[in-house]
Amino acid sequence: MPDLAATIDIRRATSQDAASVTSVLEKAFIEYRQLYTDKGYAATVITADEVKARMGEGPMWVAIDNARIVGTVSAIAKDEALYIRGMGIVPNARGKRIGELLLKHVETFAVTNNYKKLTLSTTPFLSRAITLYEHFGFVRSDEATPDLFGTPLLAMFKNLSSSE
Repeated sequence: MPDLAATIDIRRATSQDAASVTSVLEKAFIEYRQLYTDKGYAATVITADEVKARMGEGPMWVAIDNARIVGTVSAIAKDEALYIRGMGIVPNARGKRIGELLLKHVETFAVTNNYKKLTLSTTPFLSRAITLYEHFGFVRSDEATPDLFGTPLLAMFKNLSSSE
């Protein structure tokens, strides 16, 4: 069986990628639209201008398959942790281990930059994403997690060092 991930390239996103990143997020989350509040969905499927602003807050990566951007993830520093946000894969590219590749890039960045932990929040209805995160070593946090404009969230983390 061929390695599906072998055809995927991951690189840092540039401002020229903003519209494509927005398109990826729209395609990745549209099937869950009815489970979000309007404001929660708008905070998840961000505009190209919001993508550009996010790039100024921390690193963003894109996954490319056959010269098309099919996945994305970004991160922002929160004290000694790197918070993962805005991860999405277009439906027709799922199953190629793109999420795992993106997470590996985030983790490499975090370790290189001496972050102690990776954190993220996700909605409880994104079961496929939760399974990916757990497979990648994330555990659910028992800390109270604020909702996303009325859309429920759960927090997850992965320690990168033995010290807390």
